[in-house]
Amino acid sequence: MDMIPRKAAKKTRQYADQYPVITITGPRQSGKTTLCKMIFPQKDYVSLEDVDVRNFAQQDPRGFLSRFPKGAVIDEIQRVPDLLSYIQTIVDHKQEAGFFILTGSQQFELLEGISQSLAGRTALMRLLPLTLNEAYTDKKADISLEKVLWTGFYPRIFDKKLNPTEAMLFYVNTYVERDLRMLINIKDLSKFEIFLKLCAGRTGQILNLSSLGNDCGINHTTAKSWISVLEASYIIKLLRPYYKNFNKRLVKSPKLYFLDTGLASFLLNIQNKTQMATHPLKGALFESFIISETLKHRFNSGKTDNLYYFRDNIGNEVDLVCDHGINLDAVEIKSGQTIASDHFKGLKYLNKLTDSIRNSHVVYGGDKSYVMNNVNVVSWKQLHSNLGISKD
Repeated sequence: MDMIPRKAAKKTRQYADQYPVITITGPRQSGKTTLCKMIFPQKDYVSLEDVDVRNFAQQDPRGFLSRFPKGAVIDEIQRVPDLLSYIQTIVDHKQEAGFFILTGSQQFELLEGISQSLAGRTALMRLLPLTLNEAYTDKKADISLEKVLWTGFYPRIFDKKLNPTEAMLFYVNTYVERDLRMLINIKDLSKFEIFLKLCAGRTGQILNLSSLGNDCGINHTTAKSWISVLEASYIIKLLRPYYKNFNKRLVKSPKLYFLDTGLASFLLNIQNKTQMATHPLKGALFESFIISETLKHRFNSGKTDNLYYFRDNIGNEVDLVCDHGINLDAVEIKSGQTIASDHFKGLKYLNKLTDSIRNSHVVYGGDKSYVMNNVNVVSWKQLHSNLGISKD
């Protein structure tokens, strides 16, 4: 299969004309290296995953970087964070746009180094796995929601036509567990495996660290640390509550979402699309899918994460609130194929609470998009041609 074109390419090229360094972060196997090789084929490429390369970079950073007089793509830069200060010296001297292209898969280590060494010198792109439109390019193909949720969006599954369950087994064993063990001292891997599965079972729910810890047999502090690492590695998204300017008692805890429904499905032992159709967490996985899609489209355009949810202490809730600065978009997410009157309840409540709502939407599991009661009813298949919440 040919290389899958990525929406993020356009913004990345634009940044390469404006900044001396481009830093691309995202989960393992989201396509960062492929994107770099596609956009910058003339650049030398080097990966710090290679032990010999990494040792050279650690022991002689100046000598290592001198091998690239025209710049380079440096993969997994977080493996040798000390390189960043040497890169700063080089780009300050060269004054050349798009000189170094850096990738990394662990955002807190990488972003800390960038803020110290490359502030003002680098553009930051976040690349998540494929969007729906990138993964399924045949507009005439009849794809089922169940297949989409079960398969997920990691590029290799589509590029190599892999079985999603087998691909995710390899992914968890090779990348997730190995990488996270490098970041935190996991003494009991079996407990961490249980923790991952428990998190998958709580996708779409308000995060309760005490409950997670108790069910896994770890303390609150450890649960918090493990959640932070999962978020920093782009495995999960913690959707924070929106509570600006509301004189209401609101829920202040974040909601937990897996950024890839295929990974969550694997951890939930959903083995095919037929099982997905009747699974009790299908609705929660659909929520995860819509939130992840919205986030992908914002990141692909170089925009910040402006996504929240709303919930007060008596249960009034809106699944997704997009903050555009002076106004908001409000989104309810329903996996069913039929729209019911109670789907508008949370949206109506939030519209009464604030006059900042620009548009209200219900995204659902049906095929048709239309307007009903001044609300945009949007099919999951036409999400970004009808929703527009990825745009400010």
